[in-house]
Amino acid sequence: MGKKYLDFYFDYLSPYAYFAWRKASSFCENRDLELKIHPVVFGKLLDHWGQLGPAEIPPKREWLIKYCARYAQQHNFKFKGPQFHPFNSLSALRLSLSEVSGQNQEKVVTAIFEAGWAEGRDIGNIRTLVSVLESAGIDGESLAREINKPSIKEQLKHNTDKAIQLGVFGIPTMIIDEQLFWGNDQFDHIALHLEGNNPINVEEIEKAISRKRAIDRKKVKC
Repeated sequence: MGKKYLDFYFDYLSPYAYFAWRKASSFCENRDLELKIHPVVFGKLLDHWGQLGPAEIPPKREWLIKYCARYAQQHNFKFKGPQFHPFNSLSALRLSLSEVSGQNQEKVVTAIFEAGWAEGRDIGNIRTLVSVLESAGIDGESLAREINKPSIKEQLKHNTDKAIQLGVFGIPTMIIDEQLFWGNDQFDHIALHLEGNNPINVEEIEKAISRKRAIDRKKVKC
């Protein structure tokens, strides 16, 4: 039986993705899992499933900022949030593809997450990103030259399309054994699954999913 792996789907736009990323590597090491990293475009997920992002709903955005401050204090790490939010994360995501970052993929992802969410830098700016990577001992200039190649742009699109096919609707999402776990609070649930203690009753879940709808919200065009 081969080594199990945990697929990690993320976009730098989400602080929840940063919170989950801080735990992902050690979680996998402790359970002998291979961590597979998949940058995806959050906006495309939202468009596909017909959702708004948290930053697009004013009271939710305010709540999120407060939640992040409390979460960081509770878990004892520095937190500022990127200089601009939301921001264009495409360059950061393309730099984080394994086809660009290679063996430095985890290092690249960590450096960019830390620069944005811990240090408050503008990680939507390619010059900032190059500087961040150079400071981490990575040849940022070389990687930056790769991200405008059509094949790299297509790879990020492919990642996102594949995620949608798998049912990924938000970030961070982790998938193991074809089971989808969404959010930064899912590691305990994944552990239960790995230990064979998953409380999910498949028959009852299928009944719940197949329940008839008694009412639907009217879709209002803005």
